[in-house]
Amino acid sequence: MKFKFDRQAFKEKLEAQTAFPTLYMFKFIVPNGRELEIAALLPNNKMTIKESSKGKYVAATIKAMMPNSDAILDVYDRASKIEGLISL
Repeated sequence: MKFKFDRQAFKEKLEAQTAFPTLYMFKFIVPNGRELEIAALLPNNKMTIKESSKGKYVAATIKAMMPNSDAILDVYDRASKIEGLISL
């Protein structure tokens, strides 16, 4: 069964729990070799990466100043197009 993302519920939760602008932490897991695609999502921000123990996957973390919930959702929308991506 594939998980269905409830965009509106996530947006409401972000707006209720976050004072914007805010420093938001994005965390993704991608197959090794796709980390440049993650970096391209937020090119002016530092990305830290950690390779999995077997080297098959990379965990990527990017902290970025986000002006509002729509900007955060836009990053997740663009990230969802990366093959093999897992958002945390």
